[in-house]
Amino acid sequence: MTAVRALLMAAGVALAAYGALLLVDDPPAVLMRIVLWAAAGVVLHDVVFAPVCAALGFAGRRLVPAGWRAPAAIAALCSVVLALVAVPVYDKPGMRPDNMTVLDRNYVAGFWIALAVIWACVPLAVLAKRFLPVREDQVVDGQRADDVERQPPAV
Repeated sequence: MTAVRALLMAAGVALAAYGALLLVDDPPAVLMRIVLWAAAGVVLHDVVFAPVCAALGFAGRRLVPAGWRAPAAIAALCSVVLALVAVPVYDKPGMRPDNMTVLDRNYVAGFWIALAVIWACVPLAVLAKRFLPVREDQVVDGQRADDVERQPPAV
């Protein structure tokens, strides 16, 4: 285990050094923009995204039935990732009147179709879980702490 950990740490240090090496040639103005974007990302995550996720988690625990929670959480995660990936194409950067082929698809419709497919999988996952054979984990989940059988008598 420690060899794997040391290997991962060495790889992380090597990648960080490579990233720093790539930044050496940049002027101070570009470095300052990189620092500001990184700081804005951390602040946005800690001030906005993390509390919203915590609030949705608490609300979902009360509103969403237990069997639906895991598929709904996975669908929510996929939705957030899809929304973040789709941000660059919302305003169709690079499209000019003389070249309409840069981003020639309806990305907004594609985004909503992809979201519909993701959320349509939630009831399918719940139904699949219901009709699949009972697994050992479901039997164990149905037991209580006092469901212990008696030990055989000592010989």
